Amino acid sequence: MSFNENAQLDSSRVSDRRGKGRGLAVGGGLGGGLLLILSLFFGSDVIDGLGLSDGGSVAAGQGQSESIDTCLNGGDANARLDCRILGTAESLDSFWAPYLADYGTEYTEPGVVLFTDRTATACGSATSAVGPFYCPADQQTYYDTAFFSDLVSNYGSSGGPLAQEYVVAHEFGHHVQQLTGSSAGRNADPQGPESASVRTELQADCYAGLWARHAASQPAPGGGEPFLAPFTERDISDALSAASAVGDDRIQSAATGGVNPETWTHGSSDQRQAWFLAGYEGGSLETCDTFSAAEL
Repeated sequence: MSFNENAQLDSSRVSDRRGKGRGLAVGGGLGGGLLLILSLFFGSDVIDGLGLSDGGSVAAGQGQSESIDTCLNGGDANARLDCRILGTAESLDSFWAPYLADYGTEYTEPGVVLFTDRTATACGSATSAVGPFYCPADQQTYYDTAFFSDLVSNYGSSGGPLAQEYVVAHEFGHHVQQLTGSSAGRNADPQGPESASVRTELQADCYAGLWARHAASQPAPGGGEPFLAPFTERDISDALSAASAVGDDRIQSAATGGVNPETWTHGSSDQRQAWFLAGYEGGSLETCDTFSAAEL
């Protein structure tokens, strides 16, 4: 359990497009951003040859069985993935708004969109292959919930609540970067072990850890009890498991048996874990300045 059972949720915080996508889903058996990263590294021919691009599956309990409108409280967030994404978004809002205000930055809530197969965004048409992502052009975060099943079944991540909440917190981290301007220039230096792209992704991991440090003590709007209960060591292990699962080295090794740091875009498993912990243990924006770090 991560959420306080009586924490009240506002379902209007999420735009639910599930079941409204058009066209063939291409995310398939590997799912989410993992398949997209592999495609960028190795090309579509390699992906096809590995047999990773066909079909798609949604684990039991991960699909859309109920409307997001029935996500009412923390108990629902503990029981259902879609409600957990909603509750995590509200927890992130309650943390980042006052925290950034202390730095003179006004926080605006990013959109939260649930979809299946395909959806339209200001960054172009997105499919399940893109996985959870942030579109700076419309300042919205997008989630096909099938990704979370693939993260566990294909890459060995824990299926614990904070593993899933970490993913949402990471995408919100990109929105914070947009608000503060820290991610400018990442596209000019898109890959490599010390690239701006890697530093951008590791900073978003650090911001996820920063939220986790404060989530259980940050009151809900109006002075209500925090959305989240205090995290246990098991919860933190779950988050680290997810961070490790999406490390560039682990993804490359699983796909080809080799590792090429010159093509990294997100950082290694060890780096992603280390920067999440830097935010969780250090607890400040300054701690998360990956762009000034001599070593990642």
